[in-house]
Amino acid sequence: MNFALIGAAGYIAPRHMQAIQATGHQLVAAYDINDSVGVIDSISTDCAFFTEFERFIEHAWWRKRQGQSLDYLVVCSPNHLHSAHVTAGLYLGCEVICEKPLAASVEQLDELRRVEVDSGRQVYSIMQLRHHPVIHELRDRVEHDGRNCHQVELTYITSRGPWYLESWKGDPRRSFGVVADIGIHFFDMLQMVFGELQRLVLHYRDDHKASGYLEYRRARVRWFLSIDAEDLPDEVRGRQPTFRSVTCDGEAFEFSAGFTDLHTVSYREILAGRGFGIEAVRPCLAAVQAIREATPEPAQDSELHPRLRALGLAQRDGA
Repeated sequence: MNFALIGAAGYIAPRHMQAIQATGHQLVAAYDINDSVGVIDSISTDCAFFTEFERFIEHAWWRKRQGQSLDYLVVCSPNHLHSAHVTAGLYLGCEVICEKPLAASVEQLDELRRVEVDSGRQVYSIMQLRHHPVIHELRDRVEHDGRNCHQVELTYITSRGPWYLESWKGDPRRSFGVVADIGIHFFDMLQMVFGELQRLVLHYRDDHKASGYLEYRRARVRWFLSIDAEDLPDEVRGRQPTFRSVTCDGEAFEFSAGFTDLHTVSYREILAGRGFGIEAVRPCLAAVQAIREATPEPAQDSELHPRLRALGLAQRDGA
C-alpha cells in the first residue's frame, strides 16, 4: 500500500518510516516545513517530498487522478496540528495513523468523529504501551486477583535539553503542555489496567514537570512526569537519560526496554483491523485535558508522589 507522512523531519518520524517498511509497504510522499529529512533515503529514494503543505496536497490529488491514491496518511506533526492534518487525510480518502495526542480536547475528538462519518474513513492513534508485554503482565495480574484498591506509583523522567523549550514542544499552545506531550500514553495505560478514572487531583505543574494523584476503579495512583535531568534519581543520574517506573503494591514493573519496536507492532495491529480509534483514546485524552485545565491543590501525604516531596515542591494540606 501507498503511505504518505506529514512531519518527516520530526523526532518520531523515523519509527513510522521503519514500521511502514517492516510491514511491507512503501512511503511515496512526505511533507515537512524543514528539509532535514535525509533519513527518508534509508527506506526509499523514490519518495516525493514537499516543504509546502499546499504542494503536498496537490500531489496527493494528482496521484488520485492517476489511479495511485494514497492508502494511509501518517501524522507526526506538532500536536496542535494533529486534528487539522487528520481531517485533511480523511477527506483525501485515506485511512489515517496519528501520533498522540490525537486532538487537543474531547470536543475536537467529536469533530473528528463527524469527519470520519462524512469521509467514510477512520483515524487510528499510536498508543504503544498497550502493546508492551510488561503492561500486559500487570493487567493480567490485576484482573486475576480481583482487588479494587491497588497502590500504584508512576514515575517517568525523560531528560530534554534547552532545545525543548525553544521548540514547539515548549509552547503549551502547541504541545498542550508536558503532560500531554510525554504523559498521555501512560494515562491510557493506567485506564487499560485499572479501569475508569473516578477522581483526579493536580499537585504541581510547570514547564518541566507535573505531578498529581488519580483514583481509578481498581487503583490509587501517585504520578510524576518530568523532562528535567536534575529530577532523575541519584542511582541513575549521569548513567542514563530516562527513568521509567511503575510500582504496584510495592512491586516494580520495569518497562524501560522494549519500546523501539512498538510502533511496528502498532502498525501490524492497525493493518489487521485492530487499531485504536477515537473512542479507544477518548478516556486518556479527557484525563489529560482535565489535568491541563486543573488548578494545583495542596496534597495529602497519602496522595503525594515521593519524588515531588524529595524535590521540596509539594504544597501540603494544612500548611
